Amino acid sequence: MTTATELKLPRLVTALPGPKAKQVVEYDAKYVSPSYTRDYPLVAKRGHGALIEDVDGNTFLDFSAGIAVCSTGHSHPKVVSAIQKQAAELIHMSGTDFFYESLPRFAERLSKTVPGAEAKRVYFGNSGTEAVEAAMKLARYATRRDKFIAFYGCFHGRTMGALSLTASKAVQRKGFGALLAGVEHIPYPYAYRCPLGHTAETCGEEILELLERDLFKRLFDPEDVAGIIIEPVQGEGGYVPAPKFFLQELQRICRQHGILLIVDEVQSGMGRTGKWWACEHAGIEPDILCSAKGIASGMPLGAVVARASLMDWRPGAHASTFGGNPVCVAAAMATMDLLESEYIENARRMGEFLFRRAADWTQKFRIVGDVRGRGLMIGVEIVHDQRTKEKAPELRNKIVQLAFQKGLLILGAGDTSVRLSPPLLIDEEQADFAVRTLEECFREVGKN
Repeated sequence: MTTATELKLPRLVTALPGPKAKQVVEYDAKYVSPSYTRDYPLVAKRGHGALIEDVDGNTFLDFSAGIAVCSTGHSHPKVVSAIQKQAAELIHMSGTDFFYESLPRFAERLSKTVPGAEAKRVYFGNSGTEAVEAAMKLARYATRRDKFIAFYGCFHGRTMGALSLTASKAVQRKGFGALLAGVEHIPYPYAYRCPLGHTAETCGEEILELLERDLFKRLFDPEDVAGIIIEPVQGEGGYVPAPKFFLQELQRICRQHGILLIVDEVQSGMGRTGKWWACEHAGIEPDILCSAKGIASGMPLGAVVARASLMDWRPGAHASTFGGNPVCVAAAMATMDLLESEYIENARRMGEFLFRRAADWTQKFRIVGDVRGRGLMIGVEIVHDQRTKEKAPELRNKIVQLAFQKGLLILGAGDTSVRLSPPLLIDEEQADFAVRTLEECFREVGKN
């Protein structure tokens, strides 16, 4: 890479989008599905660390990490080396029908990071939605029950089973007809918008009462519920952390009724919150944990980790041709090495740095309603009025666009929030640039 390897911060050399980027965007419109969502015309060509270079030679600081995927940064040399070495030896044979030595080795290593004393087994797929689908099937298989409970604002994937759990945006469901029966949703503990005025530590008691006193009595007998699935930090819903007590009480309720607690850590896992898994902040032990995104630094891999006593389904009950592909597993092993040795701790430290810098944003900027999250999973909620908390999606969208024009790549989340999910290797200089750039955006957008 001719520019980004020598840089730590953005360098823009053309107006955005540049001429080559415009050509690619037009070309894309002719042949690629219009169902994809693109917030701005970034046409990526190269990546190194936390930087992305586009086809016109502009270099950007990436605070989206490919939607929280590139946990160790773009094209980390150790990950690239692992991929190259494995690709030269064996690309595919299918772990569904044959064996790879790396598959159980990675499964053992991954399972030991998940809370809980009981031995665990791991199922491998290719993505987060596949992990959720597998978790649903496993929960039904293990419990012989068929009902599920999920939360409003959650995003668990776009395939039909996972989509039945998803309750993020209507457009994700519109036009696809009837989804999986036996799924109900309840509110997620969203402290900033809690109708009863609870804090981030106390929000959610009434939701648990709703679950036990109403849903279990009027809709589902708890003995028919296979699983309750939750994101410990809601991702697409706005980067909203669930209170510790809420997750602990949810675990208690599940255990009381023999319901499986399924934790979706597709976006919040693999060190992003400063621990291997966001559920560790609450001290809970999920029955089933779903992972993907940051697990292999950009290679397609998803995993379901479950108690071994649950994952005892018969051969042929569920499988994946490409899941656990040896090249992806090699990338994942290198990713774990880097996370263990430095990047999980760096996520914790850089998260604290960013939160300190953002501590006065609600005082300095009238359009900033809330700053929340854990580690390098930070949500900034944008509002028209801090008193009424009126949502301001058009202002949020302007901020995302303006940040792009200034060389900072961010994305929206939820109705009206900006998400910060950089690679876990960022340093203080890069974090400082992101803070200063966002503050410039807040000032410019807030003037209108």
